[in-house]
Amino acid sequence: MNVIMKRTIGYKIFITISVLFIFLQAFPQSSKQEMQKLVDENLRLAVKQYKHMQKLLPADKLPRSYDSVKNELIVSGTDWWCSGFYPGTLWYLYKYTKDESLKAEAMRSTALLEKEKNNTGTHDLGFMLYCSYGNGYRLTKDISYKNIMITGARSLSTRFNPLIGCIKSWNSSRWQFPVIIDNMMNLEFLCEMTKLSGDSSFYKIAITHANTTIKNHYRKDFSSYHVIDYDTTTGKKIKGYTAQGAFDLKHGVGHLPAKSEVHVPLTYSDYYFIEALMRYKNWYLK
Repeated sequence: MNVIMKRTIGYKIFITISVLFIFLQAFPQSSKQEMQKLVDENLRLAVKQYKHMQKLLPADKLPRSYDSVKNELIVSGTDWWCSGFYPGTLWYLYKYTKDESLKAEAMRSTALLEKEKNNTGTHDLGFMLYCSYGNGYRLTKDISYKNIMITGARSLSTRFNPLIGCIKSWNSSRWQFPVIIDNMMNLEFLCEMTKLSGDSSFYKIAITHANTTIKNHYRKDFSSYHVIDYDTTTGKKIKGYTAQGAFDLKHGVGHLPAKSEVHVPLTYSDYYFIEALMRYKNWYLK
């Protein structure tokens, strides 16, 4: 990650921590207790909802949405880009409750996604594998989880084009080499796999992709295009598009910096800032 990018991230996180600290200092102890109560109430409700959803879920499927008209759970296969969210949430709820039944369902649903480690047709393996196996590994240290993720990182790396400097988002006949801003959300997965495997190629791909995105995805007013199409012969940017919208936007609306800021991958040093932020959060909720 270049120096300017690192300083920008560090500065933003420092400001966030400072503002949060001042904000929390102004709260009386009673407000902190009320916040803790609110957090607990919502997490207990989430546990209740997830246990109910588990009863409705076919054994080989994952939840996608709910049709209130038909009173029916809409499900997906493991190849849907959000397939890792259900097991990932279960791991979080298990950490909160220590409920072994939630852990069992987290393990069962996580295992469904193993075949996606060999999926070279999507850029969303961060969502699919890191949310599920990543949280599972964090809480259990199961070596098989780590190995599955490393294989997945190798699969994701096959979509990287060194001439362009990006990971291809979609396989589409409409564009030569489409890259969407959302792709940045999958880069943390690659960075973490370098830490777990010692293979620096994952990290180098993530940083190269991030720097290319910073160079080409943003307009002069710092809003961002949804899609950038690249020329596979020259590696140059062809044009920016808005694929998920009514029309292509030319000015500062659409995918704004407020959304895309979270797509910047963190370097290892940045985790110290995040750790500090989490410590302030934990202090506030005590």
